[in-house]
Amino acid sequence: LVLVLGLTGNLPWQGHPAPSASDGLVTTFQPGEFRSVPNSCQAVSAATVGQYLPGKVSRVAQSLSGATQSECTWTLDARPDFRVLTVNSQAYTPSLLSSGDGSATFGAIDAYAQELQTLQDPPRASRAPRAQLGAAVGLGRDAFTALQVFHVGGDTIDEVTVVVRDRNVLIIVTMQGQQHGGGFGPVPVATLRAGALAAAHDVLAGIH
Repeated sequence: LVLVLGLTGNLPWQGHPAPSASDGLVTTFQPGEFRSVPNSCQAVSAATVGQYLPGKVSRVAQSLSGATQSECTWTLDARPDFRVLTVNSQAYTPSLLSSGDGSATFGAIDAYAQELQTLQDPPRASRAPRAQLGAAVGLGRDAFTALQVFHVGGDTIDEVTVVVRDRNVLIIVTMQGQQHGGGFGPVPVATLRAGALAAAHDVLAGIH
């Protein structure tokens, strides 16, 4: 019996081999997938920043600057305007934790679905409002916009989010503007949406 079990690999101490590509799982980048993303601070054009954050931008902060993920934030803080633009892009890699065949593209698909779910139904602990979803024209099939209105003390802040997926890359752009409070505002929602869309177009063009 021990001999038979040993030959079939079923002895308790023998264990089982890790999944391989032959099991239908993808462990390498596939043709057309991206291995890196551009630097977000450089991907958004000066024209876009100048148009949607008019005046002297008070702060530019890069919080992530790796090859596979980059994030940059521009802040305009000059009464009556308070606007914040944040751009994050990430190239996903193959992972056994992803759905489907574990490919890099499935990793981005999972992240896209999670972002949509979070905006539609924010965690209660976040105290974030549910988002109003809309289209993101010109950014491909997997793209949407979302509007959230935050009330913080006596201030009202609008935030527009644009989410775009292209193969294994996910781009998330948020543009925030204060409607009133503290001597700031108002900023039209249409302006915030246009700015976020323009920044998303810039980053997408940089990836291609």
